Amino acid sequence: MITFRLGVDDLADTRFAVSPLGELMESLRVLRAPGLHPLHRAWRRSVLGALDPADLPLLSALVGATLALPDFLTPRPAVHAPALEQELAVVRATPPEVVRHDLRAAHAPRPLPGPLRRAADPGDGPVLELLDVLCALLLRYWETALRPHWQRIRLVLEADITHRAGQLATGGPGALLSGLHPNLAWRDGVLSVDRMIGRHEVEGAGRGLRLVPSVFAHKPAPPISAELPPMLAYPGRGTATLWEPEPAPDASALTALLGAPRTTLLRLLAEPLPTVELARRLGVTPGAVSQHLRVLAATGLVTRARDGRRVLYRRSPLAEQLMAGRPVPD
Repeated sequence: MITFRLGVDDLADTRFAVSPLGELMESLRVLRAPGLHPLHRAWRRSVLGALDPADLPLLSALVGATLALPDFLTPRPAVHAPALEQELAVVRATPPEVVRHDLRAAHAPRPLPGPLRRAADPGDGPVLELLDVLCALLLRYWETALRPHWQRIRLVLEADITHRAGQLATGGPGALLSGLHPNLAWRDGVLSVDRMIGRHEVEGAGRGLRLVPSVFAHKPAPPISAELPPMLAYPGRGTATLWEPEPAPDASALTALLGAPRTTLLRLLAEPLPTVELARRLGVTPGAVSQHLRVLAATGLVTRARDGRRVLYRRSPLAEQLMAGRPVPD
């Protein structure tokens, strides 16, 4: 059992964060232990088919036999939603002695696996070289495994945070912390994490608590080290909806939003057309078409370019996404 002893200052500084690197590392547990993550079987199969086989041994070595992760690869988020590059910069700045300690702790009591043994070599050079290799590897893995799905993943995580914030507001810390997972218990200022291999107590000491939801975590996951500030990754609500197919686009919904004339204009503007040609095809006056085009241009749904004396209109990438029924990226 691992416990966090949290004072008033810690509870007042309880914050949620979305961590791309934390989610990346949790996803490596899915690759290592698929039986614990049945919801992600199709994702795992597609990722393993897309990864460079040469990257798999080192990726696998980052997860211990007990599914422990090195603490330096799951840094405490400094802001609500850091970029992956920001978190990798923190990883690159990890002191070599911390890298060695965290790798050994994640694999204890076993020795370091082959791909990580360079970290045990004397001097800081091998560790610094390993950090560069790891950061490049994790960035490649992100591009293949998580970036294509990150928008959907983040929506699930943000929805979880909204729900938990409501629990905190209406029921206080007890309702929030006890409701995160059955393995968690809150009593007399102590948050207990049950069914853990390690056993230690962490003093909050006014450093606050960071709560990081994850679609890939199957149970709460605190840092291994008792010296680090309180942080807890936990399974987010709504993960079961993550891989549900998106509904087919509803043409009537776009018409209800824009009106029939403007929706028809967007359909015609799959190719560049001038106002006069649009008016001819629609059987209306050029003035009527111009009014609609001004509105569509002002909202970023059409672009215009001059071709000699003519101005050609075409629907924008934003309009393409709306017409296809795809979500608009942040």
